[in-house]
Amino acid sequence: MAGDPYRYFRIEARELVDQIGQSVLGGEQGPPGPEPMARLMRLAHTLKGAARVVKQPQIAERAHAMEDELQPYRDGAQALPADRVARLLRLVDETAELVAALPPPGAVDPPRPTGVDAAPADGRPAVAPAVAPVVRPDTIDLDELLDAVGEARVRLAPLDRGVATLHRVRRAVELLADQLVAPAPRDEVAARPESGRQRVRSMATQIGADLAALSAVLTRTLEQTDRELHLVRGCAERLRLAPAGTMFAALHRAAHDTAARQGKRVVFETRGGELRLDPQVLSAVHGALVHVVCNAVAHGIEPAADRQARGKPDHGQIVVEVARRGRCVAFAVRDDGRGFDLAAIRRAATAGGHPGTAALGEQDLIGLLLRGGISTAASLSQVSGRGVGLDAVRDVAQRLGGEVAVASEPGLGASVEMVVPLALMALDGLLVEAGGATAVLPLGCVRHAVRLVPDQIVHSASGAAILHDGRAVPFLPLAQALSTPRTPPHHGAPAVAVVLASGATTVAVGVDMVVGVTETVARTVPALAAASPVVAGVVLDSEGNPRLVLDPDGLVGHVGRGAATEAHPATGTPAQPAPVLVIDDSPTTRMLEQSILESAGYQVEVAASAEEALDKARDTRYSLFLVDIEMPGMDGFAFVARTRTDPVLREIPAILVSSRASPEDRARGVQAGACLHVAKNEFNQSELIEHINGLVGRP
Repeated sequence: MAGDPYRYFRIEARELVDQIGQSVLGGEQGPPGPEPMARLMRLAHTLKGAARVVKQPQIAERAHAMEDELQPYRDGAQALPADRVARLLRLVDETAELVAALPPPGAVDPPRPTGVDAAPADGRPAVAPAVAPVVRPDTIDLDELLDAVGEARVRLAPLDRGVATLHRVRRAVELLADQLVAPAPRDEVAARPESGRQRVRSMATQIGADLAALSAVLTRTLEQTDRELHLVRGCAERLRLAPAGTMFAALHRAAHDTAARQGKRVVFETRGGELRLDPQVLSAVHGALVHVVCNAVAHGIEPAADRQARGKPDHGQIVVEVARRGRCVAFAVRDDGRGFDLAAIRRAATAGGHPGTAALGEQDLIGLLLRGGISTAASLSQVSGRGVGLDAVRDVAQRLGGEVAVASEPGLGASVEMVVPLALMALDGLLVEAGGATAVLPLGCVRHAVRLVPDQIVHSASGAAILHDGRAVPFLPLAQALSTPRTPPHHGAPAVAVVLASGATTVAVGVDMVVGVTETVARTVPALAAASPVVAGVVLDSEGNPRLVLDPDGLVGHVGRGAATEAHPATGTPAQPAPVLVIDDSPTTRMLEQSILESAGYQVEVAASAEEALDKARDTRYSLFLVDIEMPGMDGFAFVARTRTDPVLREIPAILVSSRASPEDRARGVQAGACLHVAKNEFNQSELIEHINGLVGRP
């Protein structure tokens, strides 16, 4: 510690600089109010004082300059002007470089930081580089972890006293054994016949009292220690993750700097920053999102005059949202700009040597953008013109095993969404028991938990439901939703109905009991494990046993179908599976697969392309997709991956049937989410039907 006089200052200064930068950007978007501005002034003043303590006058001078810039606006009654924000951000950047250039342990003179005076001549800050954000543990989590460790050590103290009691009990037992084994002299027994028995009884009574006291102490101590260690484990697991919001400051800065260079103004909004995710995922996604945000400002947001002419506010809007999607997480960037200029994309694609672009539709043109090398910028600049953007997003998504979805509405804006699978994610959950199984429902989807009276469940032609808040809510026992074709459903009457919401849809599941609320870190189900579509992941209890984490979107879809099955519970007739959808561009293959499935008793519908299949799937519920890989437009891999990110279609199993069956193709199919990969040259009709029966639950 003596060799690094800046050890603690580095940490404090980085935190202060980050907070100042975020507060300055927030102050540009509207009047912040007196308290936020007072806090911003305190941050600058704290940085100045800390810098003077460690004799860093250059940092102190810049912190003082920040105070001077902020002083006229300390009442918080008006937004910070753009020119003042630019000067403040330049001071923030210079300070950050000075902190980064502090001498390492053992050095004497700090090197002069490079780039401090390298801002553009117009005074505007340079565009933020697309580097990974600094992900640090949350100090609150660290405090909780340290407190829990200290408390656990305190709880272990009674165990030391218990050990002393055990020694006394052991000695007493030894004496008692001696009394029982060694006979007393005959004259002593004759004189005091009760003395020996009384002594033994007294010793036994004392041993019993000591054991009772010891048992109470050990039981209480172990219970308390178990709670404390559970808290320690939870804190440690949370520290393994990082809030998604750690990316937001850098993305906000990228949006601001791009807008400043182009003479535009944007309002930056974020949602979902509290989600705690794997830092490796956040680091990989961050650079791609910087590209998307910069492109949204440079290409999407119109100049103020154009926006006003169209009846829009003169400032554009950029929204960055992070949301959980079952086993995946979605990162979305939306803007309210002009949308994608399809005519410009078509011209750029033609000029870039892509033939036949005149006949391409919107999604096909956007698909070209995702491949890279196409730019609609009129000239090369720091933020556009190189044809790099969406292809960087696609590359990151593919490396993480995810997908990219792009949407555009002329004159209203565009959105780019990247959905990637997760290995770890922190969540608050409601712990419930149903049918002998313990499961976790994400707390964010739980609306109510009410005691269930049998009369509350009503059956109609549309399915089973409970009456809640004056309306019928689709209902299904959770034990039935968790049952597999090989596991008989639980038939006990649930005692509690938990009302869940996913989007605009509300359903209810019946559980035996609500155990309580838990904070936990969910892990994805191993790739080789056959997980139900209602399962989003697993958590481990204190003994290392897995508990299921349920997917609200999957549950909503499952409850809707299961409730309809419950509409006539007395029939005892197994429900006919929904139709199978065969997707292949070859009429011969479609007819062959259709005849095989119909011979096995299945209803079959067909589609000649993945796009047609998606349209059909929006109107009809299918039990299985049988998909070719090589098709015009969207291929089979992309189709399967698209359905895995759809809240309704994700639980419909998909089988790939193709002549492409190399190890690489099979691995890509698994990554996309296919349940099975069948090679056409190794086609076995009976094996295929057996697999399908297992997937759709037919005996």
